[in-house]
Amino acid sequence: MASLSGPEGAMIRVTVGDDLPGERLDKALVALVPEEASLSRSRLMKLIAEGAVSRAGQPVTDPKTRVAEGEVYDIALGPAEDIDALPEDIPLSVVWEDDDLIVIDKPVGMVVHPAPGTPSGTLVNALLHHCGDTLSGVGGAKRPGIVHRIDKDTSGLLVVAKSDRAHHGLAAQFEAHSVNRHYLAVVHGVPDAADPRLRGVRGVGFEPGGVIRIATQIARHKTDRQRQAVVEAGGRVAITRVRVVEPLHGVAALVDCWLETGRTHQIRVHMAHAGHGLIGDQTYGGRRKVAPKAVGEAAADLANGFPRQALHAATLGFEHPVSGDWLEFESPVPADMAALIDALRGQGGGA
Repeated sequence: MASLSGPEGAMIRVTVGDDLPGERLDKALVALVPEEASLSRSRLMKLIAEGAVSRAGQPVTDPKTRVAEGEVYDIALGPAEDIDALPEDIPLSVVWEDDDLIVIDKPVGMVVHPAPGTPSGTLVNALLHHCGDTLSGVGGAKRPGIVHRIDKDTSGLLVVAKSDRAHHGLAAQFEAHSVNRHYLAVVHGVPDAADPRLRGVRGVGFEPGGVIRIATQIARHKTDRQRQAVVEAGGRVAITRVRVVEPLHGVAALVDCWLETGRTHQIRVHMAHAGHGLIGDQTYGGRRKVAPKAVGEAAADLANGFPRQALHAATLGFEHPVSGDWLEFESPVPADMAALIDALRGQGGGA
């Protein structure tokens, strides 16, 4: 059991349950601290060493201390610290901003968070510059609170917390699957509930209104660690719903996908699993091509050479974590996807 209290969540109180007696303090805290607090094990180890973890008012500085059922530990987070990422003056399309959060319409090609391969030029770098001193600290650091991500080559809407209270509230909504997230995608073929092949795909079901429900487990691929895969067991439950918005000459379709869960690459993996991989998806799209006979050479060339997965985060709705107001935003498909859709609408047959 855990609770957050104090200004900006400056203290976390956890109580050891009946499943952790005898466990080391550091490992127990990893299990007890709420995920939305954004405290990594290394951060917790540092807090223990600094004397920021106490029991009955007395600091406990040995991470190997064995915990007992019913013990209460207080974790004082202290003032926010600077992080290694540097602010960078990168233009952002800001859809909404207040003291607690910011909604960004992310362009294609921008990575959300710095990583060994992309230490700069990310959304976090841009937000550190844009927000400046308005960041009040998330998870013990002066940084934007990333509660969800979209892939580098996926465009569209993303909400980021600027304060701990917003981070906690948004994370709880994502965990409860109460956030409204709709993506537009262009896929190979036209998903159809009457298709016996689709009806035979494991995890695929059908709901009223032409909605296709894909429910599987997803885990990291056994041999390619950069990919995710549908697995029979040992993964995390993933649920995607799909509705055809517009068939595109029988060779492709514009579809609306909405998420009940938010696993890495979920839409891309699920659509490939259903046999309708995204056009331009070099990782999950397979070797499927659009035939020139159906849409003409120019449209086929555009589709077959599309340089990224045709996926756009078009709608984002959530309850403001501080005011309680419902906020919902929409983003039109970017120019490259719009051109692809228009080309596939063509009458075809041309050279």
